[in-house]
Amino acid sequence: MANKRIVLVTGASKGIGRAAALALAEAGNHVVAVARSEDALTALDDEARAKTGEAMTLVPLDLKDSASIDRLAAALLDRFGRLDGLLGNAGVLGTIGPLQTLSPSSFEETINVNLNANWRLIRALDPLLRTSPAGRAVFVSSGASVRPRAFWGAYAASKAGLDAMIASYADETAATTLRVNLFDPGATRTDMRFRAMPGENPETLPTPEAVASVLPEYLSETCKAHGERIVYRDLARKDV
Repeated sequence: MANKRIVLVTGASKGIGRAAALALAEAGNHVVAVARSEDALTALDDEARAKTGEAMTLVPLDLKDSASIDRLAAALLDRFGRLDGLLGNAGVLGTIGPLQTLSPSSFEETINVNLNANWRLIRALDPLLRTSPAGRAVFVSSGASVRPRAFWGAYAASKAGLDAMIASYADETAATTLRVNLFDPGATRTDMRFRAMPGENPETLPTPEAVASVLPEYLSETCKAHGERIVYRDLARKDV
């Protein structure tokens, strides 16, 4: 692994996370794939092996389990001694509906997965990212954080909190070799989007593979961007 960048992807079992894990593997990185479903991770690894001939490191883990995040950091230190990239992709939609009707458990889960878990990842993995000569971290945001609307209160709050937290983290790391950015994928053809907008024609949306194709660049040692909000739609327009 000495010649490969070690990149961890959360929410790697489906959607943008799965597509990003494969794109990163095809770009020559060793991917540490994190998700709750062991079966889905195994299927991901099978596809990666077929495409690249290389295995991923699979970590079945629930990000709501903070102690497991700490144990993951210790295991990465023991095995690799560093972490070159972190894609904080995992997220939940939560319940779409009036704030006053949301159950406390649903609201808290949305905040815990979308916001708190990313803080735990920073807390646990920042030393490993700083050990890398070119640590890179990208966290997946949402247009809901800057354009909140009715019935999306919990999700919008979790992503707005993430935006503010990562902006602070980028400011804290500005004098280091670590580069930290946000990524706004926009509406994407995923199961989460279908649950949120069941009447929408998915064929009008970019695929997870298209959206994820830009991420290896921002997790590479050549990336100079820092403290930016990278919007996939803007990148796609430039390519037209």
